[in-house]
Amino acid sequence: MVSLHSYLILSAILFSIGTIGVLIRRNAIVIFMCVEMMLNSVNLTFIALSKHLGNVDGQIFVFFVMTVAAAEAAVGLALMIAFYKNRESIDVEDVKLMKL
Repeated sequence: MVSLHSYLILSAILFSIGTIGVLIRRNAIVIFMCVEMMLNSVNLTFIALSKHLGNVDGQIFVFFVMTVAAAEAAVGLALMIAFYKNRESIDVEDVKLMKL
């Protein structure tokens, strides 16, 4: 049986990888995937703590987080497609040029 400690360490590692990916990468799709990885690591923490404490509150919260993440994915990908049609690139530096 896998302990709570193992789940929390895995969740922290996944969250760290996602954070580093958001800070280092320049491609908007990769940044978007790293944000999704961070959300999933938090979901893993909620599920592990929910199982450890013996209640379903964490599992219900994960359901709502996944619903919001799905909506975010749809809107985010639509924005990326629209940006690609205008600039022919999805580089984050090109998004900064739109402010000028």
